[in-house]
Amino acid sequence: MLKLDKYQIIAQIYESSNSLVYRGIREADNQRVILKFLKEDYPTPSEIIRYKQEYEITRNLQLNGVVKAYGIEPYKQTFCLIIEDFGAESLKDIMSQRRGTEETAYIRMSREEFLPMSIKIAEIIGEIHAENIVHKDINPANIVINPETGEVKIIDFGISTKLSRENPTLKNPNVLEGTLGYISPEQTGRMNRALDYRTDFYSLGVTFYELVTGQLPFESSDAMELVHSHIAKVPASPHEINPEIPPVLSKIVMKLMAKTAEERYQSAFGLRADLEKCWRSYSSQGR
Repeated sequence: MLKLDKYQIIAQIYESSNSLVYRGIREADNQRVILKFLKEDYPTPSEIIRYKQEYEITRNLQLNGVVKAYGIEPYKQTFCLIIEDFGAESLKDIMSQRRGTEETAYIRMSREEFLPMSIKIAEIIGEIHAENIVHKDINPANIVINPETGEVKIIDFGISTKLSRENPTLKNPNVLEGTLGYISPEQTGRMNRALDYRTDFYSLGVTFYELVTGQLPFESSDAMELVHSHIAKVPASPHEINPEIPPVLSKIVMKLMAKTAEERYQSAFGLRADLEKCWRSYSSQGR
């Protein structure tokens, strides 16, 4: 296990191609923390820049729905990012654990669970956008929730941008920024479209799709096929996969996943208002 001065590392909780994430304790005050290490012993300058950018953006976003960044510590030839630990797990891990206890691979969230949580997520994303930040990697691994309190936060601003618009360049699909299963058509760099905050709505739509149906809209081990699907294919509506999903909720998810940004929601607060209306109706009338 890795060692870092002034911190006691307790357990590894996540590993990606770029980073190792541990739970730990800051010895000075026994504060629980998350320690995020760069995985490479000798990272490239671009990886170091991305790590420092993640720290700066997270530190400056003083929002309840964004994890707090406590500091960035040198570690050998790299860095360790110290962030808040509020006892949360990622939605990806929560759903994965449920799949491990069920016979079927398709585990869906109930309406009672999904609607209040989705309202919180929409509100947080709206607040992030209000700070002129585009996250660019919304997916279940970057949405964390405390199972006991229901508190929800967004993490991982490593590829986020402070610009309101940028023009993505054409890249090999294996090196695109973002998580390929959730990436927006314009973020692939193959649509000759400027990228703005509405790219996050598409990725959020894919996330919601997965949570309510138990599966992704497009699944393939071929990167080019996934890119083509995001650009050109329309997936089955959630209520066509599971008739128990209300058509109105299905429409909200599909609107988020529209191929062009103009056809999506234009504001996270408009999305939140629609979800709140669904939740009020369901809470009072059961439908």
